[in-house]
Amino acid sequence: MIQTLHPDQIAAITSGTISLGKTPVEIKRISIDSRQVIDPAHTLFVALVGAKIDGAKFIPQLIKEGLTCFLVSENYAGTNAEVTWIRVADTRQALQQVAAFQRSLFQKPLIGITGSNGKTIVKEWLGQILAEHYSVAKSPKSYNSQVGVPLSVFGMESYHQVAVMEVGISKAGEMKALEKILKPQLGIFTNIGAAHDEGFPSRKEKIREKLQLFQDSEFLIYCRDQLELTEEIQSWIPLEKQIAWSDRAGADFTRSLKVQDQGARIILMKADLSTFTFFTQFADRASLENITHAIVGALTLGMPADLIQQGLTHLKPIEMRLSLKAGINDCMLIDDTYSNDLEGLRIALDFMKLQRKKRRKILILSDLLQQGPSEHWAPEVLRLIQAHEIDLVIGVGRELTVIGEHLDDKAQFFETTDSLLNWLKPEFFHQDLILVTGARAFGFESVINLLQQRIHGTVLEINLNALTHNFNFFKKRLNPQTKVMVMVKAFAYGGGAVEIANHLQSMGVDYLAVAYTDEGVTLRQHGIQLPIMVLNPLEESFHFLRQFDLEPVVFSLDFFQKLNLWAAEQHALLKIHLDFDTGMHRLGFEEEDMKALREQIIASKNLELASIYTHLVGADEQIHEEFSREQLEKFQQMKDILLQGLDKKPLIHALNSGGIIRFPEFQWDMVRLGIGLYGVEVTGGFDAELQSVSTLKTTVSQVKTLMPGETVGYSRKGLMENGGKIATLPIGYADGFDRRFSNGKGYVLIQGKKAAVVGNVCMDMVMVDVSGMEVKAGDEAIVYGEEISLKALAENIGTIPYELLTNISSRVKRVYYLD
Repeated sequence: MIQTLHPDQIAAITSGTISLGKTPVEIKRISIDSRQVIDPAHTLFVALVGAKIDGAKFIPQLIKEGLTCFLVSENYAGTNAEVTWIRVADTRQALQQVAAFQRSLFQKPLIGITGSNGKTIVKEWLGQILAEHYSVAKSPKSYNSQVGVPLSVFGMESYHQVAVMEVGISKAGEMKALEKILKPQLGIFTNIGAAHDEGFPSRKEKIREKLQLFQDSEFLIYCRDQLELTEEIQSWIPLEKQIAWSDRAGADFTRSLKVQDQGARIILMKADLSTFTFFTQFADRASLENITHAIVGALTLGMPADLIQQGLTHLKPIEMRLSLKAGINDCMLIDDTYSNDLEGLRIALDFMKLQRKKRRKILILSDLLQQGPSEHWAPEVLRLIQAHEIDLVIGVGRELTVIGEHLDDKAQFFETTDSLLNWLKPEFFHQDLILVTGARAFGFESVINLLQQRIHGTVLEINLNALTHNFNFFKKRLNPQTKVMVMVKAFAYGGGAVEIANHLQSMGVDYLAVAYTDEGVTLRQHGIQLPIMVLNPLEESFHFLRQFDLEPVVFSLDFFQKLNLWAAEQHALLKIHLDFDTGMHRLGFEEEDMKALREQIIASKNLELASIYTHLVGADEQIHEEFSREQLEKFQQMKDILLQGLDKKPLIHALNSGGIIRFPEFQWDMVRLGIGLYGVEVTGGFDAELQSVSTLKTTVSQVKTLMPGETVGYSRKGLMENGGKIATLPIGYADGFDRRFSNGKGYVLIQGKKAAVVGNVCMDMVMVDVSGMEVKAGDEAIVYGEEISLKALAENIGTIPYELLTNISSRVKRVYYLD
């Protein structure tokens, strides 16, 4: 929540013009997402204009829901006299101005963190350490952008004693606006690297842009061993404001490391020779760098060393993401076990709201240890629980019980996690949606382990944020009015059709397409309401088309007649899509069919024409550009012939993922987005612009040392001429790891290093060469993902990424997350 403001104050802060409605309103919350409004009477909705959608589109529905105050662009045409309108030149800038005002009311220390890598980890770990002594506000997840920073500021409450905010930029000119908002007293510059180099004239310019965040800061913490960064800091930041640490003598803090079997000892010596010694269970270089930043930050704020050590003892690896997992007894689990503050809870509940409906919504929650005494956070937790209509709250800790009297029989409380685990019975849960969120100290991982469905040791992780990023990449290349149909056939290219379709539905996609009727039926049974086109409907499934409101593709005069006759006999009205064959020569109407087809359409009273489309056969490749253009011209002619004499104009579409890139002038009314959404840019021109959506990973089952000349696997195909070590992984061709990867054609990544396949891929296992590597059972192996190109793997065995994606077996567990 924010400090209460009146609309006229907001208008003054943003230099906007105001039209007061009939209902007086006090603003206590600000929202940019219509789906996340929980207190309409006291919420200001800011209508941002994004790449895929204009927030103003949702204003009519929000008015119906009781919201009465809107911040809109000055050219917005809304005139409803019942509500209050604040009109501004730029809604994003206005959001930032309101955030800057709210920040000015916070008179306690604020720490700003920026850098190329480690920002989120340092923010989380520093927040956890400081929570041992202070009530801490911190930006949720990776909320570090032009919009994320303002939203983070709105989470700062008067009872917080310190705020920790991270800031990220991707191009020149962005930091100035964020500095105006945050104005941190203490800064941490984590490091500098290659991330977003393309957005700046040079690496030095990128450092200088980031340093703008600290232009009025009292102190800036950095590692002096990063020479490029140090050079710029010493040129632009006064010496008296610098707090440098280094592994070499002469810095404000000189660090010595003693790496041990179970962690590392960090010794920091100040210039006056006073010394601090800390122990952490982490021993890798990156974690120790991040921890050192956090320790120096806490010391600079005056936190006692013993309390810092207490915080270090509780640190665990940060999984900065919400994960959606299959649970026992047809439940779905939302794993948010890394988060433990109000903003994190709000985000997790909003994520829960977007999921498909289940029998009950259950929240398993711990005390909010980082938020101080319960009187600071319990009332808001209760409001969130009630607003999101949670059916059952299971609380752990001594503080949460204060909300119990307001929840009647909808709550169950336990003092410890062990007592909860003793009470939990798997049979109690059935077809439930369960959100598990709690402080690290409560060890809720054990709750997840109890409720999680056990399918297979191999996991396919689907990054829903990457999916959104890729959608926006293509959406930006379309005209605003162009609709988008997304292909979710073949189990959504292996990713899981229901969960991906649900996410697409929340993103505002216009249409979905599946291969077969039963795929559409499954989507409908799981609450997907978007229009669904069925590419290959079979005659025996006609009744399902009507029952589940599915829209079949019609590809021949004979099929049209059969479907029309059935629909007439059943008194059914079906929307249909026409497939024109312009060169694929698979299915579809020919040019000579147009006249007869038009006559059948006009005569039919039961089939309504929804769209006309064609398939491009070679949009992926430059070599086929001339043929693709011939297809598009032929399609233009065929559809013009058909449409003569038709009263209603259907949607026209031809472009697939490759076509969107190569032939944007042929967008017509809609495009069909397939493999591109999942992170594969088939034309090869924009590979760096897309993000990998799927990561297939498994773990090492066993490591063996072999003597020279020994063989591996069936038919003794794997020969270890010089001996060495092999690791066995629980993934085989029955899981979708293609047998053609045998004998060195395929590889995995273990500890960031390539481990080639040895011998034949087995049905359920594969062996890889880990000679010269320190690998043990339980180590993670990446099969493909961001670090291993799916296109490169496919080329190695003479196939295409589509095949590798769609071959992932259903026995491989899918985990969906927001990072």
